[in-house]
Amino acid sequence: MFKLALRTLRQRKGAFLATFVAVFFGALIVSACGGLMESGIRSETPVQRLAAAPIVVGGQQTLKLPKDDPATLDPDDKHKFENGTLAERVGVDAALAGRLRAVPGVTNVVGEVSFAAQIGSASAFGHAWDSAVLTPYSLQGQAPRSGEVVVDAGLGIPVGATLPVAAHGEVGQYRVSGIATAPQTMRDSAVFFSTEDAGRLAGHPGEFDTIGVFGGDVAAVTAAVGDAGVVMTGTDRGLLEFPEVDKSGENLIVLAAVSGGLSAMVMVFVVAGTLSLSTQQRQRELALLRAIGTTPRQLRRMVLGEALVVGLLAVGAAIVLGPVLGRWLFDQLAANHVVPDVLRFEQGWLPATVAAGASLLAVVAAAFVAGRRASKVRPTEALAEAAVERRWLTPIRLVTAILCFAGGTALAIVTVAVMTGPVAASTSGPAVMLWAFGLAAISPGVTKVMATLLRWPVQAISGVTGRVALLNTRVVAVRTAGAVTPIMLAVGIATANIYLQTTQEAVSNQAYTEDLQADAVVASPIGLDPSVVNRVRAVPGVASASEYVTSTVFVEKPFDSNQDKDGWPAIGVSELTGTTVTVPDTFGRHVGDTLSLRLGDGTPVDVRVGAVVRQRAGFESLVLPAGLLAPHTTLGLAPQLLVRAAPGVDAAALTSHLREATAGLPVQVGDRGVLIAAHAKGNEVGAWVNYLLVGMIIAYTVISVVNTLVMATGKRRREFGLQRLSGFTRGQVLRMAGVEGGLIATIAILLGTATAAGAIVPFCLVVTGSVLPSGPIAIYLTVLAIAVVLALVAILVPAWAATRGRAVDATSIGE
Repeated sequence: MFKLALRTLRQRKGAFLATFVAVFFGALIVSACGGLMESGIRSETPVQRLAAAPIVVGGQQTLKLPKDDPATLDPDDKHKFENGTLAERVGVDAALAGRLRAVPGVTNVVGEVSFAAQIGSASAFGHAWDSAVLTPYSLQGQAPRSGEVVVDAGLGIPVGATLPVAAHGEVGQYRVSGIATAPQTMRDSAVFFSTEDAGRLAGHPGEFDTIGVFGGDVAAVTAAVGDAGVVMTGTDRGLLEFPEVDKSGENLIVLAAVSGGLSAMVMVFVVAGTLSLSTQQRQRELALLRAIGTTPRQLRRMVLGEALVVGLLAVGAAIVLGPVLGRWLFDQLAANHVVPDVLRFEQGWLPATVAAGASLLAVVAAAFVAGRRASKVRPTEALAEAAVERRWLTPIRLVTAILCFAGGTALAIVTVAVMTGPVAASTSGPAVMLWAFGLAAISPGVTKVMATLLRWPVQAISGVTGRVALLNTRVVAVRTAGAVTPIMLAVGIATANIYLQTTQEAVSNQAYTEDLQADAVVASPIGLDPSVVNRVRAVPGVASASEYVTSTVFVEKPFDSNQDKDGWPAIGVSELTGTTVTVPDTFGRHVGDTLSLRLGDGTPVDVRVGAVVRQRAGFESLVLPAGLLAPHTTLGLAPQLLVRAAPGVDAAALTSHLREATAGLPVQVGDRGVLIAAHAKGNEVGAWVNYLLVGMIIAYTVISVVNTLVMATGKRRREFGLQRLSGFTRGQVLRMAGVEGGLIATIAILLGTATAAGAIVPFCLVVTGSVLPSGPIAIYLTVLAIAVVLALVAILVPAWAATRGRAVDATSIGE
């Protein structure tokens, strides 16, 4: 039967190509997403600044968080923990360097600090010159003394020049004593200060960011470090040089898992629909095989053999090209700052194996379902069964539909009753797929019902061609449903995901705008010196000015069951002082309560609740004194100063006065719109990721739509010929095909809209209190237009080709 399968494939190139395309693109996307996931898991980052040090010691960037309240657990029970990632760079005690020098075999120990700096208009990172050996840099000129710097060769500044260098909120005039050249390409430009100047400008006295260790045994160094830090060697050193990679790697894993899983589920339905349609078009052939003595087992083996041959070829091509697509997606994410550009893309054999296994499993399952019905027909009924479609509702379809509808309903209830704020998208997203898969399982029956409901308007518009199109749609509902399903998936996924994203963006921007009382902002990428605050407050027209710091904190005591591994967003403002904190009313705390927190760099601090305020659900944050929060951020200073205008003072006049007052300082002044635009741009990054990955899946379903409709229409040449011989003109046949395409598009759009509504409505009720999403109606109209155009083009073009030539010749062609 395997040889027979190979021979039949040669004669059915259209079905071969259709199945190949469906499997190939599905496996390609799953393989690419697997590469992204592997890159996130590995989080391999080439070492740059620390390349020469074989052993690097850094701060512990993770924090153990108990999953259950330790006070309620039995002392004999094993506590369960999860790791939270600290938002700020965690340093190590400078005294640790002295202990490491005493480790036997250690030949040199070098502490390293890194801080943001500006040389004129160029951005760089400042370091102490004695840490240049960690790369190592070569020097042309002299090492810097106090008031001098060594600059990166890429900056193009000559030795002897004197220029302003800004760091840690201050600007100083420094003489260039030398030029440093790195042995490899570096992501960031460097400027080297004397040890004293660097220690002052780093903003964290008594701490190193990392410590490079030369010589010595790794085990001995690890024992000397103990709990004071972490020890890294090899490629893991890059995680200490670029700690942001660790968090980005986790995000990349989630993105790839969601997108790959969604792609795999879509692939199952697309491949199943394509194989089912291909097998259904061969019913006469399969019936004849049964009539001449082919056993059910042989028939199933033949169908499975054909599917496996096509599947293996498609999977082989997808595995070769999967890393190419994965690399392109990774480059797009890096170019748009979704992942750090220093993170390395890695794709080994495992993603290819998973993609191949998932794709072939989908092919085998689809082939089994497709061949099962034909193999169960008795030989005496075979030809009759081939002529007319009969039972389509199988137990598998019914059970699948019931489970999917039950799951979609459960997720909708959970979204409305349990979820708050944007986190509701975590349950709304999967609900789209459950509703879509449930409808896909019973799509032949739903298609018949929808065609019946649309009978009167279709007949009124299209006349006799419409009546024939309606009859075709209802009689061959299984074939029609094969075309409806991918369009429904595309419409449902596109509409739901895009409007979920636009609604999230709108709510986030609204929440930010509601809380924003500032009329202007003074900002600096190197931090604002505290003296700037007093200078700004003295500007005419300024009613108030507050430092603004953002970070993440973790609540240690009392146990907070609502806290996840991402911690709580924290805001630092000048209005608060000491160790007070303002908490949201959903926090469950009262004025006077004491909280034990871990700040962004892991520093423990006890704070007292000074106020409880109402905040928008899903956007809650803790408000702390800027003087308490800022020193425990990577920058060490507040990066922004929010300014409020006095009554009667115009915002434009206020910004003008602020620019005059801060002239010569390394700051930028903007109005309220700058803050809102910056916040909106941050949301756009997340939206861009969603649009890219969802767009990739939608592109796959679009290919499947064209694939299915072209295959289904191209096989109807004999049918079209018989219609023309019975009195239809070629134009009437094409109009009939056009009406069928319109019907398919309309039914798919209605079902797709219903699946999208099953996710959008519960989400919007939670985040906006309305059943309608936020976002322009043009999005929905564009989705509809694309669906209609695809359906019509994919049907009319092959129908036009199938009706060329004489009708009598077409009727002589076998099915």
